[in-house]
Amino acid sequence: MSLENRYEFVLLFDVQDGNPNGDPDAGNLPRVDAETNNGLVTDVCLKRKVRNYVGLSRQGQPGFDIYVAEKAVLTNQQKKAYDALKLENKPEHASAAKAWMCQNFFDIRTFGAVMSLKEYNAGQVRGPVQMTFARSIDPVLSSEHSITRMAVATEAEAAKQGGDNRTMGRKFTLPYALYREQGFVNPFFADQTGFSDDDLAVFWDALVRMFDIDRSAARGLMATRKLVIFKHASKLGNAPAHVLFDAVKVTRKPGIEFPRSFADYTVSIDRSSIPAGVEVIEM
Repeated sequence: MSLENRYEFVLLFDVQDGNPNGDPDAGNLPRVDAETNNGLVTDVCLKRKVRNYVGLSRQGQPGFDIYVAEKAVLTNQQKKAYDALKLENKPEHASAAKAWMCQNFFDIRTFGAVMSLKEYNAGQVRGPVQMTFARSIDPVLSSEHSITRMAVATEAEAAKQGGDNRTMGRKFTLPYALYREQGFVNPFFADQTGFSDDDLAVFWDALVRMFDIDRSAARGLMATRKLVIFKHASKLGNAPAHVLFDAVKVTRKPGIEFPRSFADYTVSIDRSSIPAGVEVIEM
């Protein structure tokens, strides 16, 4: 079924002794706001986790292929539409190819995609689900750790070290950080891509469970701690998004100077400030 409601959501997730989103322009240090030192996690990073989760949990199911898959060649992905529809590689077939891509690729239906490539043009799609950067509730301070690998990559390195065979490296972690991210679901764009109520349920499931299949030594302990969903009674919506976001408050508990767990915070929802026609769903 097509979406008949507008949605906004607030996602809270945390990391302990890990690096949630390294910055390649800063030696893979955790991303931070240069002025406030609050931690940042990009929307692209979070979408990657959603894609990975859906790709694994719905593997083989029709309509749940992933367009921006890891190591994918996008031209080859779009060629699938032309092959399936038996179309010639001509620009005038982009519209038909776009419809096929939306139908078969979950992330295109959800986030949209720029598919106006020179070969196998499939146009552009503006997705109904948009996500902000996540920002940590408090400033963060990364720790740098020297690490040693008791091996080298080549015989030349071994000879140079005289058989010591040690490789030194560095690793950056945050002791703890709780992040907040906001998102939007536009039912009018959902009509254009075919994003349905069933797709939305898959998306909510991904936000709750995506970190469980994303473990790595670099990311430490990461978990979704709370998902607050605002469901409007209409497509246009019954309240401005910022009013709803302001109703979700995350504060440090008294006496906590350096948070080290989710239990050090209080999460509250000011329901009195939420206008009529908006339902609050907590997950």
